[in-house]
Amino acid sequence: VLLQVHGHSSGSDAQSRASLRGDLQDFLGGEAPLHQLEDLTKVNPVTLETVLRCLQVRYMADIFYTNAGCTLVALNPFKPIPELYTPELMQEYHVAPQPQTLKPHIFTVGEQTYRNVKSLIEPVNQSIVVSGESGAGKTWTSRCLMKFYAVVAASPTSWESHRISERIEQRILNSNPVMEAFGNACTLRNNNSSRFGKFIQLQLNRAQQMTGAAVQTYLLEKTRVTCQASSERNFHIFYQICKGATKDERLQWHLPEDATFSWLPNSQRTLEEDCFEVTREAMLHLGIDTPTQNNIFKVLAGLLHLGNIQFATSEDEAQPCQLMNDAKFSVRTSAWLLQLPEDMLVKTLQIRTIRAGRQQQVFQKPCSQAECDTRRDCLAKVVYAQLFDWLVSVINSSIYVDCDSWTTFIGLLDVYGFESFPDNSLEQLCINYANEKLQQHFVSQYLKAQQEEYAVEGLEWSFVKYQDNQTCLDLIEGSPISICSLINEECRLNRPSSAAQLQTRIESALAGRPCLGPNKLSREPSFVVVHFAGPVRYHTAGLVEKNKDPVPPELTGLLQQSQDPLLMMLFPDNPKEKTQEEPSGQSRAPALTVMSKFKASLEQLLQVLHSTTPHYIRCIKPNSQGQPQTFLQEEVLNQLEACGLVETIHISAAGFPIRVSHQSFVERYELLRRLRPHTSSGLHGLYPSKGPFEQPLCAKEATLPAVLRDILYTLPASIGTVATPGDPAEATPAPLYCGRTKVFMTDSMLELLERGRARVLEQCARCIQCGWRRHQHRKQERQRRAAVLIQAAFRAWLTRKHLRRLHTAATIIKRAWLKWRIRMAFLASKELDGMEERPESQAPSPLSSLLPPAQTRLLGAIIRLWPLGLVLANSAVGVQGFQRKQVVYACLQLPSGSPNIQTLQQDQAGITSIRALPQGSIKFHCRKSPLRYADICPEPSTDSVTGFNQILLERHRPIHV
Repeated sequence: VLLQVHGHSSGSDAQSRASLRGDLQDFLGGEAPLHQLEDLTKVNPVTLETVLRCLQVRYMADIFYTNAGCTLVALNPFKPIPELYTPELMQEYHVAPQPQTLKPHIFTVGEQTYRNVKSLIEPVNQSIVVSGESGAGKTWTSRCLMKFYAVVAASPTSWESHRISERIEQRILNSNPVMEAFGNACTLRNNNSSRFGKFIQLQLNRAQQMTGAAVQTYLLEKTRVTCQASSERNFHIFYQICKGATKDERLQWHLPEDATFSWLPNSQRTLEEDCFEVTREAMLHLGIDTPTQNNIFKVLAGLLHLGNIQFATSEDEAQPCQLMNDAKFSVRTSAWLLQLPEDMLVKTLQIRTIRAGRQQQVFQKPCSQAECDTRRDCLAKVVYAQLFDWLVSVINSSIYVDCDSWTTFIGLLDVYGFESFPDNSLEQLCINYANEKLQQHFVSQYLKAQQEEYAVEGLEWSFVKYQDNQTCLDLIEGSPISICSLINEECRLNRPSSAAQLQTRIESALAGRPCLGPNKLSREPSFVVVHFAGPVRYHTAGLVEKNKDPVPPELTGLLQQSQDPLLMMLFPDNPKEKTQEEPSGQSRAPALTVMSKFKASLEQLLQVLHSTTPHYIRCIKPNSQGQPQTFLQEEVLNQLEACGLVETIHISAAGFPIRVSHQSFVERYELLRRLRPHTSSGLHGLYPSKGPFEQPLCAKEATLPAVLRDILYTLPASIGTVATPGDPAEATPAPLYCGRTKVFMTDSMLELLERGRARVLEQCARCIQCGWRRHQHRKQERQRRAAVLIQAAFRAWLTRKHLRRLHTAATIIKRAWLKWRIRMAFLASKELDGMEERPESQAPSPLSSLLPPAQTRLLGAIIRLWPLGLVLANSAVGVQGFQRKQVVYACLQLPSGSPNIQTLQQDQAGITSIRALPQGSIKFHCRKSPLRYADICPEPSTDSVTGFNQILLERHRPIHV
């Protein structure tokens, strides 16, 4: 096993590293590369050494996430990797059909919790517990998960909902920099260590859209405001206002550049978290306007000046301690910034008010130098704690919605990591106590409960030994005697607390407890607790005072007299609740200590976690120096042992991680019965007795419902039809076991069942699709036939109507044509058929005797003049000039002696078709009717000619012999 992987090693370490590298190559030979094993359950064998090697190889290949059964192991890269947390990658994990098939990532856990909330079978609230040591990357992991949920759970359709979701998303993301600035600090192990715990509840509506959120905090380390260990810093916000304030703001807040503050150590050290503008912008988005921000920063500046107030030891105990020479300016500046009376501020810090006796007589006693410093520190801590709680309430008011607006939630727990410093006090005891509770929750929720459930369900299971930290919890919080009870009892006793006496009480009362370690090498009073992550030594000096956390009434009264708007809001004149120091009638209620409050809030948190489906992310710190590409195996090994990761891998690999109730299993996989062959005659004679299903699936089949039993006997054929041919891994079904109330299966078995279910659904969809298409085709065919019939009937009606109109028109035309033809034939026969033309008066028409005189004259004019009209109508293309004149003279019977006639007679030999008095034989040719359409019915001829009839006059010249 390589002890370290970096360039700073000794010669012996280099030799051992070379030999161990050869062992590593032998281990890798013949097996899959370790960096390709995305699940630690596939490491063979599963030991601390093999798991450690796999994590090391993946870390050196820049692969920082690895699955370990139900847990995701996250290694801190200690370097920025922007491409690992892009919105495009979030969408890739969100839209993937099976995110677990992608590379391990925190987005896989986030998407799994989001889909579990959307589940239609059992929609249960989800929670993600992010644990690990300080500096392992818990805060960064929580921040990335919040960004992921803000992206995937804020996709509404309406514009108004989209605007609301964007506002909630922005405010949730902006709560991080504000809470980190006021609640995080630089420690020995982490530059951005969370000095408080927080549980973020992301609230979703029925459409799985984020509608709001709520933030709950636990145990702010407010003592850091006044006391910081060596090489550590105060909260980030103090350094931000000192480094990021403008010149005008420095003058307003009395923060000159060369100023030094006793509560601001290591101010010359610049960190990435010293970003004042980011904090101000985030506060602005949360609804904290600029004047309120300036008021907050002014109060923080007043606390810094308050820390510079130093007192000198008084020689006379009856006289109060006097201020140091350079402390008067700090008192004046702090009083002005906090809007407090200067004299009253100094008096409250120097003199203590005591109430004694039944009459509650008031006595004033001067404080010693240590008591003055304690009261000064208490004043600063109570102001900062109230300010932090107010900020949390502002964040909640800006992102919280009514309970009717959301149905489910996803909880995100970011709690402080396990801590062990050279000097550990009450804060580290509470932090490690919280980690013990979370580890016990993990053990009871997954490891212990899983094995107990196997036994209850009747599974044949070889139990895995795991580390149970219940004994450590009994030592800290057990009843009737524990560390917490002893410390609280010391707080209730009305006597000065002694560190040595407290140590003696703890060692004597809890002697023989396995988790109480020996304490022989420590010179200071202390006790040792063996936690799941290792032994920690806690100093008893000041432990009881911190647990009391007393706030003298005169300090509260002093703050209530402030004229500052923010302090007036934080400390109203008439508080609704009495302070814990005030008596209530004749009896005094027991004061709530810090450990009592923390224990109650922790129990409430665990109740919430027990009501949800938990998911775990174990953050691992590769090295304590925060160096990239540096993997210290010894440190990682201790963390793997502490978090019980190997036991988790053992149980996850050997057991059945997926369990479904009988009812849910039947509701989801009853469709698989459709794949059952119809040729079977009985349940037990369905399939050959071989393979993994040769044994009964259930111990007591008679107790199972018939439907479930039928599904279980159908599974071999169902899975066999789904498995890919030629794939030996899928040819054999994965294990499945049916317990008394649940069905247990592995991930591979679940995948095969889902594939079979998808196949049945596909067949059903195809049947529905075929039936629908058949129905649509028949409907379209009926509509087409109906349309053809309607179209044929309509066309027949139009044709008949058209033919009737044509027949009527043809009849009328034919009748008129026959009348006209008879008339014209009669007129032509009278005029042209071999008769000598005589004057009308000498040769009256045969009709003259039959018609009246007026009609006889009209008829004679028509007979005489109608050739003229014919010639004139054809004059445009026919007779022109002289020919027209001759026709006119002939029709009008002008005298032939006219000169024009003579000319006509001279050239008459060249005229063959004129209207003139006939001199020889005349022929009449009646070719076509002058009426339109008279000759096209019923069968028009191809050489039909329309227009007026033409009368051709042919003159035969005499032949000279």
